Amino acid sequence: MDLELKGRRALVTGGSKGIGRAAAARLAEAGCDLLLVARTQAALDAAAQDLRGRHQIDVRTIAADLSSDETVRAVAAEAGAFDILVNNAGAIPPGSLLKVDDATWRRAWDLKVFGFISLARAAYPMLAGRGGGVIVNVIGAAGESFDPNYITGSAGNAALMAFTRALGRASHADAIRVVGINPGPVLTERLEMLLRARAEREFGEPGRWPELLSGLPFGRAATPDEIGAAVAFLASPRSGYTSGTILTINGGV
Repeated sequence: MDLELKGRRALVTGGSKGIGRAAAARLAEAGCDLLLVARTQAALDAAAQDLRGRHQIDVRTIAADLSSDETVRAVAAEAGAFDILVNNAGAIPPGSLLKVDDATWRRAWDLKVFGFISLARAAYPMLAGRGGGVIVNVIGAAGESFDPNYITGSAGNAALMAFTRALGRASHADAIRVVGINPGPVLTERLEMLLRARAEREFGEPGRWPELLSGLPFGRAATPDEIGAAVAFLASPRSGYTSGTILTINGGV
């Protein structure tokens, strides 16, 4: 299916690996030029080289830590004009209320929660001035499940869900769509690392980590590409009447 994205430009945060890279690949496949933002230049360079080679598109990169408002504004200024913003950067650590200290909580929210909000705020006037665009927030299903042992992430994701719905309720006046995606478990490098550590604790063998996924729907986690494909579709004109809503992709849990 032609997503009608050829010639458009997308900024993808956390775009060097995992869901961000998969989303970038799907957007590139549809003909989008890309601006990838992540912390590590070497990882960005590898992703950009791969995407250019496979899809013959323009790919620019910016190495930046989006946990400060000043850096977010600088990235938005350097990025220039684009049509699609994919907010994806940030991984909030697990822990209960008394195990996550204030400093950890604030650092996690500075990147994942305030980073999303600040970049959307920085991009919004530019998108409106260009006649519209799309903001896709890749949030997380913990915002619906309220896990007490992932309290920082559950609360942060719930806040981003509310932000997405509230902004999307009015953004149509500026021809801007705002949508969210709540992935459940996704088999990224980070998840495999966490599962290996858990398998070491529970089984004494880190290599048995796939067994920990057997209780999930279909006996597996989602793939990054499955989430990336949803990002590309929601960002496309094929989903042009979708705004202020959030798609949960968790296998039906």
